[in-house]
Amino acid sequence: MVRFNRMVESAEHNLDLIFHALSDPTRRAILKRVSSRERTVTELAKPFRMSLAAVSKHLKILDRARLIHRTKRGSFYYVTLNPEALMTAEQWLARYQKFWEARLDSLSRMLEKEPK
Repeated sequence: MVRFNRMVESAEHNLDLIFHALSDPTRRAILKRVSSRERTVTELAKPFRMSLAAVSKHLKILDRARLIHRTKRGSFYYVTLNPEALMTAEQWLARYQKFWEARLDSLSRMLEKEPK
């Protein structure tokens, strides 16, 4: 039983890290850029008005949430997307999809009945 609780806490912790990482627009932009292909840290830093050190801090947060993979080849770090971590968040959100669909269907029916 203790092992199961640790797994649940670990999953919740991972979700916390994922949603924290996704809460920042710079980190979301970085994820968008690495979703199309592997990029160097220098390439990722170009469109942002911040230092390489600041971009590296964002990458550490994304890495801690396991949203990216970083590998070093030669003197360059390369960043790729880890889609499995996004699937964890998507699965969590999917649990609530039926709830929101039912609420939106109810709202739609109410609006259709409303006189114009």
